[in-house]
Amino acid sequence: MSTVAEKLQRKSQRSVPTKQVRLKLVYIDFWSAVKLSFLLAVCGAVVLLVATFFVWVVISSVGVIAEAQELLTSILGESAASLTSFFALPQVMLFAGVVAVLNVVGGTALGAISALLYNLSVRFTGGLLVGFTNN
Repeated sequence: MSTVAEKLQRKSQRSVPTKQVRLKLVYIDFWSAVKLSFLLAVCGAVVLLVATFFVWVVISSVGVIAEAQELLTSILGESAASLTSFFALPQVMLFAGVVAVLNVVGGTALGAISALLYNLSVRFTGGLLVGFTNN
């Protein structure tokens, strides 16, 4: 008398023939490329903002900004500008936000341009040959 587990084990031991399929990528949908590049750029922007915040927290808690302010004051005297006002959290995050927005716009445009260039180059090259197998 065999159990269900033994039957499943016997089924999994059979070798399955491997099929190979070779396909040509001859077209990339423009709007799909734009949507995907936009989502990737938004993810990159979020990572940039979070990383900027954590780097600022570490630098602020270690006291690097205060030490740099003391060094600048000792070199230039009392006329030195205050680094703590330039590198306060709101200013740093505002700069990171502006850079993140520019990255989203640029990344989306880069994805759109890449899709257009690939679709134009396919006319001359015939496309990209891609091979797939099942395991």
